[in-house]
Amino acid sequence: MKVTVLGTGDTVGTPRIGCQCENCKFALSEGKERLRTSFLIENENHHILIDTSPDLRKQLLLYSSPHIDAVLWTHGHYDHIAGYNEFYRVQAFPPAYAADRAMDDIEGFFHFLHFEKNRIIPYESFSLFGMNFKFVEVNHPPMYTCGVVVECDGKRIGFTSDTNNKLSNETLEALKDCDILFLDALMPPSVHIGKHMNYKEALDLAKSLSPKEFRFIHMSHNIPFNWDNIASDGDIFEI
Repeated sequence: MKVTVLGTGDTVGTPRIGCQCENCKFALSEGKERLRTSFLIENENHHILIDTSPDLRKQLLLYSSPHIDAVLWTHGHYDHIAGYNEFYRVQAFPPAYAADRAMDDIEGFFHFLHFEKNRIIPYESFSLFGMNFKFVEVNHPPMYTCGVVVECDGKRIGFTSDTNNKLSNETLEALKDCDILFLDALMPPSVHIGKHMNYKEALDLAKSLSPKEFRFIHMSHNIPFNWDNIASDGDIFEI
């Protein structure tokens, strides 16, 4: 199983348009970006996306334009779903999977598209292409949101998606002891936003869940590029 981090940015990405902060100036001068957060998972010559960011066209062009066999959506916010329309006249729209309440939100957004909708019960496993997937509920008020746990050949990868650190015991148990864990870390430690974790909150959560390896995602332009444990666009993990 191979995971490619297609994007690590928040809803506006980095560099932020018109911003003159040191992180955005560094990104512009070095040709770096944080595209909106999404992931590509490969196994047995099949390709699955977790979320379809507005940057999906660029993300897939950067990574060999693979045929996408399925899409998993964590929730219905624009920065996590809008790129699905990029499949128009490229390939058949891939089958989509989401928790029932999340699919309600997404179906309304894509009312003009016809595609296969698979409504999944949270915490119940389902199989795709030799991998087992599970949606786990996280806390991103007021939008209903899930993370994802993937298991394959005895290895586990966890994705929190957008969330604060107030997670249910069932979700915490599902995210424990992952081989790789990806965590929302939107802001520096000095900034607190109720529906996301800041860097310190994400670090504390990671330590409590004891993954073998962890990386932070969904970062704003306020997070420098040289901090420890942050993921970068294009990172590849093979387990």
